[in-house]
Parts: sequence; C-alpha cells; structure tokens
Amino acid sequence: MKKNVYGYVRVSTREQNVERQLIALEKMGIDQTEIFVDRQSGKDFQRPAYQNMIKKLKSGDVVVTKSIDRLGRNYEEIKEQWRILIKEIGADIIIQDMPLLNTTKSRDLLGNFISDIVLQLLSFVAENERNNIRARQAEGIAAAKRRGVRFGKPAIPIPENFAELYGCWEQGAITINEFARLCNMGRSTIYKRIGEYKSMHQMCSEMIFSRN
Repeated sequence: MKKNVYGYVRVSTREQNVERQLIALEKMGIDQTEIFVDRQSGKDFQRPAYQNMIKKLKSGDVVVTKSIDRLGRNYEEIKEQWRILIKEIGADIIIQDMPLLNTTKSRDLLGNFISDIVLQLLSFVAENERNNIRARQAEGIAAAKRRGVRFGKPAIPIPENFAELYGCWEQGAITINEFARLCNMGRSTIYKRIGEYKSMHQMCSEMIFSRN
C-alpha cells in the first residue's frame, strides 16, 4: 500500500508568513499539493485545512509539521488529536523541531513511551506559554487603564450643527434615522448623544438659574 506524506502548516492570522514552514516541509520532499495550510488560532482543531487533511489520512500515511505549537496550543486537545492520528487512523507523525516526536522511527513500547512523555511535556509548555501571554496582556491592559489609556472604538465626534439638527428632530421635521444619518452615527449612538446633549443643557440651565 502506498504511503502518503502530508505537510501541515499553521499561522494564527492571515498576515503572518508561512514561508519558513513551507520551506522546511519542501526540504523533506513534500509536494506543495500535499501541504495543508490554516491561518487560524491554534486553540482548537476546528480548522478547515486540518479537517480536510484528516479526511484524506489512512493507515500508514505520515503527517509532518514544523513544531508542536503549529499542530495546536491546547494541551488536552493536542493529546487527543495525537491519539486519533496514531491509534485510530494508524498514521505517523513527524515534528521537525523535535526528533523524539517521530513515530516513524519506532512503534514499539519504548518508542511510544518516549513519544508520549515528550508530547505531554511539550504540549504543556505550549499551553502554559499561551496562558502566560494572556496573563501578560491582561496585566498590560490593566496598567494602561490605570494610566488613563482608553480602549475600544474612538467616539464619533458630534457635528457642529448638532444643536440645529436636534431642534429639527425634536420638532418632528426629521426622523431619528435621518438625524443619525446626518450625524454619521447609528441609532444607538445618536440616542446616547441626545441623552448627553439633554444632560449638558439641563446642567447649564441649572447653573444659570442658581446664579440668578
């Protein structure tokens, strides 16, 4: 039975370059038509290219990928996919950056034992690093907020003729949708700006009244 060798490449975003991974796979003689590329997070295995590769795999085939974190970043799911590939499908896996994770070399008890230990260790490291990145991001955001940095979309500026348009809307000359369109805002935003405008006018009126 012919043994097919497939390459698997993954980057987290469409902007990231896959060239380094492709070159490493092509050096092993893997044809480009047999290389599956996902541009998606490694948090789970619901990725189109990976799923297409799985459908093609049969017993004796080989899956090659550059490093364990290209396969995925979720510790438990990496172990489960490893089990499916090796034990259910009967395929082999080669992790190029880690020669010990090469099931084509030995499928005896010792070979499987060593692969399982290395896999669990590296999968744990990959997921732990992912969690550390999340923690660092959260700490950075919290520190930025304490410095007064604001996150989210910038507020849409109120046009200079807002008061005039507000008067037209209040008198029924224009609808709320027309009011929002003329201010380049959505309905929820225009209602928020109307509330702010009313509050500001009320505050100004109270200040004038108190002075008199």
